[in-house]
Amino acid sequence: MADLIHIRNFCIIAHIDHGKSTLADRLLELTHTVAAREMRNQVLDQLDIERERGITVKLAPVRMKWKDYELNLIDTPGHVDFSYEVSRSLAAVEGALLVVDASQGIQAQTLANLELAKRQGLTVIPIINKIDLPNIELDTITNELTHLLSCRAADILRVSAKDGTGIEHVIDRIINDIPPPPGKLEAPLRALIFDSIYDPYQGVVVYVRLVDGRVTSGQDLVLTMTKSNTSALAVGMFTPKLIPTNNLQAGEIGYIVTGLKTVRQARVGDTITTPGHQITPLPGYREIQPMVFAGFFPAEGASYEHLREAMDKLRLNDAAVQTEPEHSPALGSGLRCGFLGLLHLDIVRERLQREYQLPVIITVPSVAYHVYINSPSPDLVVVRSPLELPDQSKVIRIEEPIMNIRIVTPADRLGGVLETLQKRRGRLTNIEYLDQYRAVVHGSMPLASMLTDFYDTLKSVSAGYASINYELSGYQSTDVIRLDIIVAGEAVESLASIVYRDESYRVGRQIVESLKTVLPRQQFEVKIQAAIGGTIIAAERIPPLRKDVTAKLYGGDVTRKRKLLEKQKKGKRRMKTLGRVAIPQSAYFAVLKR
Repeated sequence: MADLIHIRNFCIIAHIDHGKSTLADRLLELTHTVAAREMRNQVLDQLDIERERGITVKLAPVRMKWKDYELNLIDTPGHVDFSYEVSRSLAAVEGALLVVDASQGIQAQTLANLELAKRQGLTVIPIINKIDLPNIELDTITNELTHLLSCRAADILRVSAKDGTGIEHVIDRIINDIPPPPGKLEAPLRALIFDSIYDPYQGVVVYVRLVDGRVTSGQDLVLTMTKSNTSALAVGMFTPKLIPTNNLQAGEIGYIVTGLKTVRQARVGDTITTPGHQITPLPGYREIQPMVFAGFFPAEGASYEHLREAMDKLRLNDAAVQTEPEHSPALGSGLRCGFLGLLHLDIVRERLQREYQLPVIITVPSVAYHVYINSPSPDLVVVRSPLELPDQSKVIRIEEPIMNIRIVTPADRLGGVLETLQKRRGRLTNIEYLDQYRAVVHGSMPLASMLTDFYDTLKSVSAGYASINYELSGYQSTDVIRLDIIVAGEAVESLASIVYRDESYRVGRQIVESLKTVLPRQQFEVKIQAAIGGTIIAAERIPPLRKDVTAKLYGGDVTRKRKLLEKQKKGKRRMKTLGRVAIPQSAYFAVLKR
């Protein structure tokens, strides 16, 4: 057990795909934390989906030993949708390694994570990674970092996490530059919960940073926010496997097995202490606000209870997901879920499928609108689903969420980026130049305009080089209406969406054309219509599959052929009145990608 002076707590922050997990691999190898036979790429990425996609979606702590020092590392995600994971990691450490890709330079999330680290007052160690790649401009990136951090060029480390170049210098800088954690060993226990997982046999396992005091196995505990009483069934550290130890003390990062069976009793950001002590709870974290909402409904005969329990367990180690019950006449009982972005939504959907064998039907994602109505008296209603949008006669005004955005782009691609921003109802605030080759566009944009393939368009106009970071700035008035989709004479509630009034005809046309290519053909003609209220604004038809009923005829009068064709036509008419079209999941993505 190291004393405070020999403990260093730090995390790795960077833009997505700049080499955070690979750098963590080299640190684990150099410190012999993971045996050579167990070593693999992205060893801290525990989820299969992380390894397959090459992205980190969950923070991952690990304890390393180097000479007399105890090094506690937290690897963090790089995508903007998972910035909440980064903020929780930063609150548990005293320093951060800021990693920049030598071939890509500073990106939008690099700037956002750096601001978070500065806000926490952390020591930041700049690192340029991937120096083994050809055709890189180290001097240009070095100048950008010295300007950004107000540091000397000699303070910036140059490494290759792939082949291990410069990794020992990284550890030396961690020990020399990052301060040891503050804390009082003899003070009452104060531990910050920065993450948690659910174990079916042990209950809730919380990941903690001990600020004061110590905790041992069997000790009675109380959670200050939820007032839950429990005891430490076991305590331990991460290697990165969970390894039991005798105790944890101030300054260390580890885990506590609480035995709690109700996931809501252990909240991320809560403070753990011992009964009978009056302490000041730790600051915790700001309440996270979901940006994108979608309905999740069980598919293929799965029950609503199974979905609710699975989502509750998943929410334990993904505090950003919010859920509330929802009912649809077509899809039955389900959950209206809130996410930080579309990637976050897609990751949760895939985790439900993989970890709980639970396929789901997802409705078209939307944002949260503030709707002011005048019936019976002026009131504010938060609308997260198109089905909740009140009748237009009752609406005073509707406000939509506006995002402050920051786009880092090559200077020669600036024109295309600004044109895309204007087309998506964005506003330019100012343009800042990192150097003669790279510009940072500051502006604002409605969140709803970012849901429909904005990221893909941005990458297209910038030849793949632009990156974006965004955060909620407030709400502003807008003119939107509900667009319904009717398939084979039935309104499909799960395909309804909220669109801008002046774009409704164009969007309606795009959606019905997309659905025409996605919906399977039936034995009868299928009409696809887009409607606003009782007005059809766009329509397409899917022709029926046709069986050649006259194939068996080999002669005779033409009336025999007509008789068979009329019989077939009559059957198709009857089938059309009785038939229903099953909507595949791809149809919902077609509406979203329109």
